[in-house]
Amino acid sequence: MIEDNLFEEKDQGQIIKSLIFKYLGLWYWFVLSLVIAIIAAFLYMRYSPKIYTSTAKINILDSNDGLDLSNRMYLWDQSSVKLEKEIEILKSYPILAKVVNSQDLTLRFYEEGDIQTTEINNLPFECIKTISNDSINKVSGFRIDVNESDFSIQELALGTGQNYLAPDQNLTLDNHSSLGQNHNLPFELNPTGQKISVDLVNQSYLVYLVPVETAIMRLKSNIKVSLIGEETDLLELSLNGESYDKNERILNELINVFNQDGIDDRRAISQRTYEFIDQRFITLAEELDSLETDIQDFKQENKIITIESKADEGMTNLSSTQERLFELENQLNLLDIIESSLKSSGDNIDLLPANIGVSSQNINQLVDDYNRLVLEYLNLENSATKNNPILLQLKSRINNLNKNIFASLNSSKNQLKSTRRQVQRKNKNLTDQIYDIPAKEKFFLDIKRQQEIKQQLYLYLLQKREEAVINYAITEPTLKVVEPALSSRVPVSPKGRVVYAAALLLGLGTPFGVLYIIFLLDTKVRNRESVEKLTKKIPFLAELPLVKKEKHLSFLVENDNSVQAEAFRVLTYNLKYILTSGNDIQKGKVIYCTSTIKGEGKTHISLNTALALSSLNHKVLLIGADLRNPQIHNFIDKDKNLDGLSKYLHDLDYDWHEGLLKNFVIHPKFHILLAGSTPPNPSKLLTSPRLKQILDEAKEEYDYIIVDTAPTLLVSDTLLMSSLADATVY
Repeated sequence: MIEDNLFEEKDQGQIIKSLIFKYLGLWYWFVLSLVIAIIAAFLYMRYSPKIYTSTAKINILDSNDGLDLSNRMYLWDQSSVKLEKEIEILKSYPILAKVVNSQDLTLRFYEEGDIQTTEINNLPFECIKTISNDSINKVSGFRIDVNESDFSIQELALGTGQNYLAPDQNLTLDNHSSLGQNHNLPFELNPTGQKISVDLVNQSYLVYLVPVETAIMRLKSNIKVSLIGEETDLLELSLNGESYDKNERILNELINVFNQDGIDDRRAISQRTYEFIDQRFITLAEELDSLETDIQDFKQENKIITIESKADEGMTNLSSTQERLFELENQLNLLDIIESSLKSSGDNIDLLPANIGVSSQNINQLVDDYNRLVLEYLNLENSATKNNPILLQLKSRINNLNKNIFASLNSSKNQLKSTRRQVQRKNKNLTDQIYDIPAKEKFFLDIKRQQEIKQQLYLYLLQKREEAVINYAITEPTLKVVEPALSSRVPVSPKGRVVYAAALLLGLGTPFGVLYIIFLLDTKVRNRESVEKLTKKIPFLAELPLVKKEKHLSFLVENDNSVQAEAFRVLTYNLKYILTSGNDIQKGKVIYCTSTIKGEGKTHISLNTALALSSLNHKVLLIGADLRNPQIHNFIDKDKNLDGLSKYLHDLDYDWHEGLLKNFVIHPKFHILLAGSTPPNPSKLLTSPRLKQILDEAKEEYDYIIVDTAPTLLVSDTLLMSSLADATVY
């Protein structure tokens, strides 16, 4: 099956080798693209803003560690550090707002160059903002030109500014200072009148005022906070910008603000603690004074010193019976809850409360069985019909279990009520036993107990108040600065290695990609390999050189040794080789010349092949069979409408010998029969017996009959008469 396939796989090594040589033949495109890419990378590196990274490292301290003397005994637990929470606090809006306000980040400065404008930390001369941050509602910009004796200031037309200066107004500040000069600028320039360096003359600077919200959000998007390791409390803060001095200033201020914010939070807790305790002290002191007065008055009035042991025992027993009575009441209430749930559901099937403290294991088991059946019923009800036998069976079992639960509840309630009556009688007996103990003595014990509780609370709060005052005075820092803000003097963007590597890749990849697409979309047959990679079943006769002249003919002189003449000799030799395998080698051979579409050189091949055979002393006849678009007459400068094949095919009385042309002196055995006038029905004529007749007659007189046929893709003429050919040159 594989041997019969027309498409054969070429050796991989040969394919790769041919591809390499194909691209190497176009090396100049790769060199040009690479040069352009390297130049573009150089210009990009030269004029792109340099971005630097500044980093700082801090250790978040646990509030339970350090100088805090009593955190482990505090009123509220102090949990360990949660770094994710601290990261969010570091980047929170209030913290960043304090940084923006303290560092005046609503002012941004740029140094303007010939091509590149770079952000700087501060102007080389003093610039003091004279308006509050809250009054900056929109972005405003100013251009400051440093002249020899003054500043020239112009407000930039941003479309959103507040128009401090009139349009197209250039404000001049003499002596390089705004001191004592009338202006509406939102800042003062060099108010101390310090002398400007000569190096700054003819320099230009840009000053932008941005709203607080804009500055905060910009800082929030640029600040990066990340964990260092998995088992440490270290955080790394990083900030990218064109000015590493400004980056370091912002990071250090952020650390200070965050630390102070944490200290303020801890002090606020301590302050709130002792303020609360002070307020509580007033109430406790009044309550203690009142209790002590009541105890004193009570003892004096009732003359009570000790309580007899028997009274103590009676009180203990009374307390025990009261607890038992409470348990019985509680059990009765729980049973009522279950009974109420059963009654409230009615005909509906609902779950009962389970594990609510009922002491009866039998009832608990019945409730669990009931809930299990209800869950099975509800699950089946979602997918089954009402008349489902399993559903009806579950409902019947639930109803039976319902009745059993009611019966068990009634039985348990009756038993509990009986027990309750017994306990009540016992409680009454105990009450009678301690009847002799004065009721006021019981009241005295209550007062004494309250006094002890108040005294303990008073002492505890007094201790906590002292601890809160100490904690407020020695509040530890929120963090420890492991490494202050530091900057690498090597820019992180643009990265030279990455840019030049990308340029190299782009410079080589672009022409490769373009050429690959061109080769991929190229469906033309350009050489012998284009044919052989598709099939080897069809003989390859020759490879002809490109002729730039449209009507170039070979063999017009004796011993023509041109490249084209040699190529056509190869074609004729191969044609003769494949034609010698025929049965009737005494008669002439019919050779068709065709192509896919017009303009591919079909007539050029036909005529030159005929001349090549004639130069070998063969008798050759060239027939123009392209009746729709004949071209042979253009090569020999003859009239298109001369009598030819078309007249012979439709005129039975016409002898085709009368139309033969002998146009070449050095080729006396070479004759041409033109196509003749274009008929209205070429296909019909070419399928008539007259075509076979003329070819048979020509075989008797000529060694080779070359037939110039029509293109196969455009018309079907060639296919209709293809059976008459001994060979077809495509």
